[in-house]
Amino acid sequence: MEILDVLARMMKTGRLGPVFIGADWNDVTAALGEAWYIGSTGRRQRWPRLFSYGDVELSVCRCRKVSLVVVQTWRDVVEIPPSVVEGTATFPAGLRYADVVAALDRAGCRWEPYAPLTFGDQCTLVAGPSGAHLTFEIPEGEEPVLHGMALLGDGHHCPAPSRGPSGAA
Repeated sequence: MEILDVLARMMKTGRLGPVFIGADWNDVTAALGEAWYIGSTGRRQRWPRLFSYGDVELSVCRCRKVSLVVVQTWRDVVEIPPSVVEGTATFPAGLRYADVVAALDRAGCRWEPYAPLTFGDQCTLVAGPSGAHLTFEIPEGEEPVLHGMALLGDGHHCPAPSRGPSGAA
């Protein structure tokens, strides 16, 4: 399977195997194993926490639900958990705008420019029913290159109780 097929399917369905917005963290780790812990999203808060499976980064709320999924594509290679792709788990990066749009079209995934995040040396598309955001870097004099894609949270308000002024649980 090619990286463009993986990303197009993810944008169309809002899923990467067991990973999706609202997924239970226990289900994700049962399917993919333990993730690499990156840290919390703020200095004074313990939650949400950031985890990684290669270049797939997840924000997990204190109620243990996935609230954000980002695939970093700006590195030399893109690493995706092998259990959610058919074949290799590492893919070449440097995905060009025209190739990404063609893959979306082949997959029947609608897309459109997203003006609020298009400025200067970047442009962004919003794609599919998932509302995935694809942000491209525009190197001077070159075609835009995919920097990353994100499945954004749905405004989740965590039902888990917080403790103390920092919200740490």
